[in-house]
This record gives sequence, structure tokens and C-alpha cells, in this order.
Amino acid sequence: MTAPLRFSVLDRSLVRSGRSPSESLCRTVRFAVEAEALGYHRFWVAEHHGVPGVAASAPTVLAAAVASATSRIRVGTGGVMLPNHQPLVVAEQFGVLASLYPGRIDMGLGRSLGFTAAVRRALGHGRESAEHFGTQLADLLGYFVGDRDPQVRAMPSEGLRIPVFVLATGAGAEHAAQAGLPLVIAAVRGEEALQRSIERYRQQFRPSPWSAQPYVVLSRSVAVAATTEQARRLLVPEAWSTAYSRVHGAFPPLEPAEEILARQMSRWEQEQFDRAMRGHVYGTGDEVADALQSLVDDTGADEVLVTTSGHDEDALLDSYRRLARLIPEDQA
Repeated sequence: MTAPLRFSVLDRSLVRSGRSPSESLCRTVRFAVEAEALGYHRFWVAEHHGVPGVAASAPTVLAAAVASATSRIRVGTGGVMLPNHQPLVVAEQFGVLASLYPGRIDMGLGRSLGFTAAVRRALGHGRESAEHFGTQLADLLGYFVGDRDPQVRAMPSEGLRIPVFVLATGAGAEHAAQAGLPLVIAAVRGEEALQRSIERYRQQFRPSPWSAQPYVVLSRSVAVAATTEQARRLLVPEAWSTAYSRVHGAFPPLEPAEEILARQMSRWEQEQFDRAMRGHVYGTGDEVADALQSLVDDTGADEVLVTTSGHDEDALLDSYRRLARLIPEDQA
């Protein structure tokens, strides 16, 4: 690739069939050590609640374990779902992380709610909670600046400048632009919609103490293998779990690709599976390099956040190793 592009990793601690959530979390920490050795720029963890196929439910706790096991790579969240938390508590948690691991912590924030109504009730929030994201974001940033209620100080966060990112779910891109923060965005609705969202973000961006200019992190599943078909098969387990969740309302643990491809799917399952298999970048190293270069040329992205998961851990790690060969030497 010719573009000076950073590569980072988002690992969501997806559970594999026959494995426990504990094993998935331990694997995430081990994977972070590998990602650091391979030269990736950041390693982020996620927040999901009440999902059998996802072990990541406490991102700041998991980020602390990742930061403890590594020494150089930036560690953060992709992201903490702010509607689920009080801004003061989030500020305090990241203040502790940044104090323990100075210069290495990122605060990625999202506005997604619980996957089901029951989970949202358990979290104590309804669908309307996402509407208050802008106010929550301002309150959270204010605790670091020290301009909130003088009787409530977020310690040890006050005065710290932790890099802050906003995930572009719903109106997230607008909030990122208005607050002057970097944007993390995925092509959920297609490449044209992606480019329009990024263009609006750049047009509406207001420089802030957190970021002087727009910064776009493109989130994408990327699979690299010796052949195009091997790379495609790596994406099958998560695509099936995603399809299953859309049809049946539950995201199950990842299954082996060969079992999924041999399954007789219903018409609706097949449609959702085909949909879930679209929009990814996969192939040989040369094919992926060309595809990523095209994406960067089209979007002007500053960074790619790789979100790939799979059942075959060895094949998945091999994919990340092959992708790491595309990282410019001066950024590794």
C-alpha cells in the first residue's frame, strides 16, 4: 500500500462453540500481546450485555488486563456505550486507566443500547437513553476539563487529556463533528452512505482541545489468507452468528465454517447470511492491499480498525500476521 495508513484491532471476545466465556476473555489478552508484537497501533475491546456469544461485557476492566499484559500498543474501547453509564463513573474509570498506563489509553464511546428490551430493562435504560448522548458526552468531557459542578470532581481524571473517539452509530457522526472528536465508522449501509457520512463529518467538524482536525477510523472486517476462498471461509462463522441473531434474536457462539456451509438454511436465514457476508475485505495479501488502498482513496480514512473474528484461531491469527505485513515499517 502507498498510503501512510495505521492498522488497529478491535477484539470483541466472541465465544467459540465448545469454549467458555472465560477462555474467550483470556484469548483476547493473549491476542493483544500478539497484536503488539505484529506492530498494530491500537488494541480495543468492546461492550455487549446479555449476549451468549460475546464475553466482553466490562470493557474498562478488560482494557486494564490488556494494558497490563502489553507495554507499547495503545489500549482502549470500541466502545463504552455511554447511555448505559453515568459520565462521572466513565470519567473516573478512564482516569484510573490513564494514570496506571500513561500515554497508552484511548476512550472510544458509543451510543448503542442493549440488544433486547429485557437487557435494556436490566441496565435501567430505555430506547430514549440514546437521545441524551450529546449531553452525556459533554458532561464526560467536562469532567476531564474540570468545568462541571465544582462540588463534583472526577478523580484522578481532571486535567488528563485522553484521546476520545465517537462510534458512528445513528447520529454518532454528528456528535463527533460537533464535539471536535475523531470518528470511528463502519460501512453498515453501503459504500455511498459511508462516504456521505464521512463527508458531512468533515464539513461539520469543529476544532476542539481534543482534536484540531477531523480524523476518520474506518472499521472493517479484513481477512487475509493464502487463497481468496480460504480468506472468505474465515468470515463465515461470524456471518452465520450475525444472520442467526437477525432471524432468531440471539447471537450464538461461533461455529466451524464447514459445519455452517453444510447446514440447510431456511430462505430467510440464507438471505441474512448472504447479507452478512457482504461488505468485508478478504483475499490474498495483494488483493487485500489493493482493496484497502481503494477504500482509503475513496474515504480518505486515516486508520483502519480491523474487527475480524473467526472460529479457527490459528487461521485468524495467520490472517492478522499477513495483514501486518502491509503496515509501513515506520509505523510498526
